[in-house]
Amino acid sequence: MRIAIVKLSALGDIIHAMVALQFIKHHLPDSSIDWIVEEGFKDILMNNPDINAIHTVNIKQAKKNKSLSLLFKEFKKLRKLPRYDLVIDLQGLIKSALVSRITPSDKTFGFDKNSLRESFAAWFYTDTCKIGYDENIINRNTTVIASALGITITHNEILNKQPFLFSNNKILPSVISDKKANIALIPGASFKSKIYPLEQYAKIAQELDANFIVLWGNELEKNMAQQIQKIAPAVQVADKLTLDELKVFIEKMDLVIGGDTGPTHMAWALNVPSITLFGSTPGYRNTYATNINHILESESKVDPYKIDKNDFSIKTIKVNYIVKITKKLLKDKPCK
Repeated sequence: MRIAIVKLSALGDIIHAMVALQFIKHHLPDSSIDWIVEEGFKDILMNNPDINAIHTVNIKQAKKNKSLSLLFKEFKKLRKLPRYDLVIDLQGLIKSALVSRITPSDKTFGFDKNSLRESFAAWFYTDTCKIGYDENIINRNTTVIASALGITITHNEILNKQPFLFSNNKILPSVISDKKANIALIPGASFKSKIYPLEQYAKIAQELDANFIVLWGNELEKNMAQQIQKIAPAVQVADKLTLDELKVFIEKMDLVIGGDTGPTHMAWALNVPSITLFGSTPGYRNTYATNINHILESESKVDPYKIDKNDFSIKTIKVNYIVKITKKLLKDKPCK
């Protein structure tokens, strides 16, 4: 069976969809799985043994440049792909539904109109399934996959998943310690109200005897990392990492602490302990809590259909709560 999965962006969303790959292969070991993704995110999918081919598009760039010619070029590229038995859209947006429909296939599968924020997307599918938009995103992804393929993916299977991010990079960053617990701090996020206050990150580092390393992805985030280091000088600032290098780095951490953003979700994907902080976005929906992957939410009542980007309640999450969970997660590590 030839399957194409459409999940174009962003980093965390792609990770939350990738978990389904191992379950598809478990139930349908002879299946062939390709993935259609935005060019800028292809590296997160690289080296995954369950993916046969990665096909990239630049729809985001076409939209940014308001270029119809580039958009049509991308659509033309999709039409040249091999014919699939099934295309599954896990994005659920009009643009991803268009990508799914244009890709040659016998069948396109996605969310029904009552399960989408952009309900018109459902018109592009030949088959759909229903699951509330406000349900956990990982459950949404696995429900669509299971419905499309006629398989079962259980809660326990997800809890006991195998790590599913892979890299050929074997070089270990010099900032990693072999004497203390290594804790990554992820201050950056896609918008301001998802960012935990820098001084509170610094206070976490001051409260614990561990090797704290701040990760960053652009100049703004690098500046944030340096501000944390200025308050807590023992904190290290990592060099800029590629997505492939980031996989290796996160895998070597004893704990990752950050907001609702891709690198924090990578810890869950790699079965690395994590604490994910939520204010303006819904923790119950945007990650999967386990014995080692904890969430801390502000007291805001979040509407997943309409995120309030002016809700800065993440700052009310107390440092001592984070420190307490950190000590619990690292009870067997040299962290005091």
